[in-house]
Amino acid sequence: MTSHFDPASETAHRQADWERAASFAEWLAEADDLVDLWTSATERATVDAGLVARAEAVPGEWKLIVLTEDWCLDATSTIPPVVALAEAASNLDLRVLDRDDNLDLMDEHLTNGRARSIPVVIVLDGEGVERAWWGPRPADLQAWFYGDGQSMDPKDRTRELRKWYARDRGRTTVREIVELLEEVGGAGGVA
Repeated sequence: MTSHFDPASETAHRQADWERAASFAEWLAEADDLVDLWTSATERATVDAGLVARAEAVPGEWKLIVLTEDWCLDATSTIPPVVALAEAASNLDLRVLDRDDNLDLMDEHLTNGRARSIPVVIVLDGEGVERAWWGPRPADLQAWFYGDGQSMDPKDRTRELRKWYARDRGRTTVREIVELLEEVGGAGGVA
């Protein structure tokens, strides 16, 4: 499961985190690692108009805080499409924080309660209150990673992850984020 409704962090007030976070463009301008990959992935990122419409149907204004690092290959495949969603949907805004500079926030959003896996997308309502979070991978890919993927050589596993992401082109991540918004925002989603 990649969507999280964690009683420990849900309803936490995150407006201060939001205010110190950078826009994606600002964050990317400061990136040191995988810059060409981030740039090309961002330029290629698209989002289905139906998913944009579903996001916009969620009442209220919504903020997404992305916890990541510029060296994260999973993030280069998932975050640019989420950025495209936030840019296209009139009720979404997105900002980025580096995980390693925000370990206190990261430690409230651990994968399986123990791993500082990224990226993490924290969903805030318009008042800056955390409602849920997503990460670090789409549900099906995460299940494979912790299942069959564990028996593979790490290089082969990484190659398979990259193939999955190349085929998916961020569609599953964006769909899961929209479904999460619909759930916390009270909008009735369409399958």
